[in-house]
Amino acid sequence: MTITRRDLIKSGLAAGTVLSIPSMLRAQSSPVAARTVRMAMSDLTVVDPILSISDITYIHAWSVYDTLFAFDSKLVPQPQMVGKWGVSEDKKTYTFELRDGLQFNDGSPVTAADCVASIRRWWQVDGGGKLIKERTSDIATTGDKTFKIVLKKPLGLLLDYLAGGINFLAVMREKDASRPATEQVTSNIGSGPFTFNEALARPGASFTYDRNEKYVPRQEPSDGHAGGKVVKVDRVVWQNIADEQTALAALQAGEIDFVQAPSADLYGTIKSDPNLELQLLDKGGDDLYLRMNFLQPPFNNVKARQAMLHLIDQEAFLRVISPDPNYGRRLISIFGDSSPYSNDENTGWYKKGGDPQRAKQLLQEAGYAGEKLYLFQITDWPVASNAALALADVLRKIGVNVVLGPMSFSEFSTARANKGPVENGGWSMFISDWPDNGFGNPIGCSVLHANGEDAFYGWPKNDEYEALRAKWADVATLEERQALARKMQGIWWDFVGCIMLGKVLAPVARSKALTGLIEGPNTRFPIWNMEKA
Repeated sequence: MTITRRDLIKSGLAAGTVLSIPSMLRAQSSPVAARTVRMAMSDLTVVDPILSISDITYIHAWSVYDTLFAFDSKLVPQPQMVGKWGVSEDKKTYTFELRDGLQFNDGSPVTAADCVASIRRWWQVDGGGKLIKERTSDIATTGDKTFKIVLKKPLGLLLDYLAGGINFLAVMREKDASRPATEQVTSNIGSGPFTFNEALARPGASFTYDRNEKYVPRQEPSDGHAGGKVVKVDRVVWQNIADEQTALAALQAGEIDFVQAPSADLYGTIKSDPNLELQLLDKGGDDLYLRMNFLQPPFNNVKARQAMLHLIDQEAFLRVISPDPNYGRRLISIFGDSSPYSNDENTGWYKKGGDPQRAKQLLQEAGYAGEKLYLFQITDWPVASNAALALADVLRKIGVNVVLGPMSFSEFSTARANKGPVENGGWSMFISDWPDNGFGNPIGCSVLHANGEDAFYGWPKNDEYEALRAKWADVATLEERQALARKMQGIWWDFVGCIMLGKVLAPVARSKALTGLIEGPNTRFPIWNMEKA
């Protein structure tokens, strides 16, 4: 099966692997086949959601751990482990009380101290968490099941950040959450709806999850990622099947029930099989973007960046990155198209087919005179690799001396940190992606930061834009944030912090006997609620 870029560990944070997992539990006797779901999934290499934001790590964390809050299908944060919560009149003190029945699968009760330690570890790495940390004057337990967060100034989005950060806020045992955020937690002891079967773990081959008999679901119906997390099977087995054809053959033969990421050239075969179905669990999709190096010529000149904006023909790129028109579409908003902040401000540059002549003119005005430009080509991520080839082709057609740098994603993760010129191992451009719904959160989405050398790779800088972004957390209403989003986008498309290449939607393949999979706004789908006929 195809390994997606995020499953290759998006930020190069694969510090430690599941190879270090200790064997703690005895293998359970195998449940009957009808109560076991077998899924072809990408390989799980990092089990700690603080160290990796890969899809597979996120899905693992959702299975093993529980969360304080979770988003419902309308993206409204709802209590999950929290039974009651309140906020003071001045909006600075939040109090939380855990619901009854929470316990880790080692038998110990979940306490407020576990929650506080987990928040403290999480807020070291997550964008929204860092803002909470910055605003917090005190976070402390007030009882075995109660704790408080006292803010220096109000933060209206606090529950949103607790419910769904870029990094997963997994509530761990205090002794695990007290480890540094740079060290992987490998115990896999959580209070979620599944237990991780350590005895059956086969790194590189398969991982097994058993229904957590001690888990007490909420009483509300399942709604998005909120509500009752009801497990309707006894066991879920993730199998790493590297070859896509082999995975499909296993699905057709009934040896497995699910394939996480079938390639587009297999869609027709899947659709024609009366026992199989393509299902789009990820309603938001992923947005492919082009990042330029603001620190080095020619892209330290705004006209060179604007040239690329006019050069890109999104329809042509979509034919390369998502050839099935049902699973790809153009994108002109920096806030994606699945968030309430998506808008069309300052998008007059968009032109079907692009404008190569305008791009060539702007490059000349920027002073470009044929110098070598270096474009990363991530060879073990086919979508990005093909997009890089397509971009190199259109650049050469307007006279740009572009050189491709083929390398693996792990090599790219290190090489992109070089801020020097091309002749000293630096770079000019790279192509990557981000979940569409993530673009609706300019605090957590590092691609949307423009604070210079402190920003995400490419290091865009625009003080006017950053002044607006700083207001995001303090805007009181949805309507005010929508107005702020329009202003931010208006500035962004002038200084061109990055360029959208299009949105890709990726369906899963499943047996029609497997039902109840939860659809949502991103690729990180939970595995509770599934049932097998």
